[in-house]
Amino acid sequence: MHPLLRFTQDLFEPFEAPAPVDIARAAPKKVAKKRLPSSKGVAPVVPVASVPTPPAGPFEPGQPLPQAIAPVSYSHPQATREVRLDGAVVRYAFARGKRRTIGFVVGPDGLAVRAPRWTPLYEVDAALQEKAGWILRKLHETRERVTRQEHAQVEWAQGAEFPFLGDTVRIALDAAHGFSAKGAALDEVPDADGVRQLRVALPQTASPTQIRDAVQAWLMRQAKALFVQRLDHFAPLLQVQWKKLSLSNAGTRWGSAKSDGSIRLNWRLIHFRQEIVDYVVAHELSHLRVMDHSPRFWDTVRTVVPDYAELRHSLKDPAIPKW
Repeated sequence: MHPLLRFTQDLFEPFEAPAPVDIARAAPKKVAKKRLPSSKGVAPVVPVASVPTPPAGPFEPGQPLPQAIAPVSYSHPQATREVRLDGAVVRYAFARGKRRTIGFVVGPDGLAVRAPRWTPLYEVDAALQEKAGWILRKLHETRERVTRQEHAQVEWAQGAEFPFLGDTVRIALDAAHGFSAKGAALDEVPDADGVRQLRVALPQTASPTQIRDAVQAWLMRQAKALFVQRLDHFAPLLQVQWKKLSLSNAGTRWGSAKSDGSIRLNWRLIHFRQEIVDYVVAHELSHLRVMDHSPRFWDTVRTVVPDYAELRHSLKDPAIPKW
């Protein structure tokens, strides 16, 4: 072939990158040569590797990432409106009421929005866009918290485990009721696995509901006794006096206080270690001095619980059973 023709042909042939070189020496292999069919006096035809044919039609670039990936979505079970916030689809429950401003609440069900009766919808949409970062962060945190709670669910049966004051407790059914306490009793000494057993006065044939109710009753008794003890401990330090204690079973609120000295504490706090319980108790007692969350209030809490900020954060990430 003429050199110029060879050079011209090379320009249009596909370029192939050289194969990587294997530095390690491999043992030689004997490969049997396959004879190609040929007829007498005719040179054999050697097959040539075919070059892939480019697809027909114009080139189409890939889709933008937000379109290629399905958008994140959050949906309230009672949703009546929908909005797109930073690429996420949020279906929220909307209601009007006697209020002066637009309010947002993010809970386990999702986003709920309340607005004054006279507020036009475009102002609600503008407020949602303004608060988009906060709303999406809260929705994401809530969804992760619910997922962790689902993983922390207890199958109420012999050997089931649950958290108690930050430690793990294991259920041991004891039909003979071989202990003096009412309903259930916690072993003082851990077993070989380092876990304390809660002996519940129920037979092995007890249903999950019976076991769950017996454990819950025991936990509520423990919670009330501990709360009274910690209230009596912190009240003199804060120079306040509490009058009445009630146990709460709220889904997202750990405690409340009234100016008359009434305190409500969520019994599920008993799942957390005592330092976190102390923070909540001190928090509610501090409201008997300062009924808001002003800097003065937090200064009051700090006098008895200096690390309250860290303990407060621990309450936002609970991996405790959902009752």
